[in-house]
Amino acid sequence: MGSGHMPIGRRERAKQDKRERIMTAARELFGEHGVGSVTTQQVARRADVAIGTLYLYASTKAELLIMVQNQKFAAAIDSGLAAADAAAGQGALEPVIALIRPVVECVREHTENGRTYLHELLFGDPAEPYRQAGLALAGRLEDGVTSLLTRDEHVGAADAATLARVITAIIHISTTATVHLHRSNEAVLADIRDQIHATLAPHHRSA
Repeated sequence: MGSGHMPIGRRERAKQDKRERIMTAARELFGEHGVGSVTTQQVARRADVAIGTLYLYASTKAELLIMVQNQKFAAAIDSGLAAADAAAGQGALEPVIALIRPVVECVREHTENGRTYLHELLFGDPAEPYRQAGLALAGRLEDGVTSLLTRDEHVGAADAATLARVITAIIHISTTATVHLHRSNEAVLADIRDQIHATLAPHHRSA
């Protein structure tokens, strides 16, 4: 019996191949030079496609960056959720830190690219498909934090959702603020840990 999946046609395979070549070229060039020093023409040249073809997949350099960073962001969240599950039973703080550690490392892997990515998600057109996907990932991270906080007997479900928004704001500021750029990932994570601990402390004191 067949697998039930329709075979992919030659035209669709060609489109997927071009998209992957564009993604690979953009990822390499952004990693080598930073988004600010790369042009869409350079990406098209390395991907071996016409500039008009590239614009069929991403109409701006910002969209190219979001395409690339969305993949990395999704992988970081997957890794963080797995680490958080492994840290279960250690209260709320340690699993939350386990979840956000790969996210912090992802954003700070190349600080210019990470800062630009988050800026584009926040201030770009939310109806643009790649931004929609990125915002959905941000929502997935927030939901993950919410779920971990609800395991804390001192934090109610409504408070958990609010606290998760506060914590994601802490992550955003701590990973993108210019004053923190010189700091190591471990130093940034330690600072984030302190802020989250202080945020959760009133709930524990009132219990």
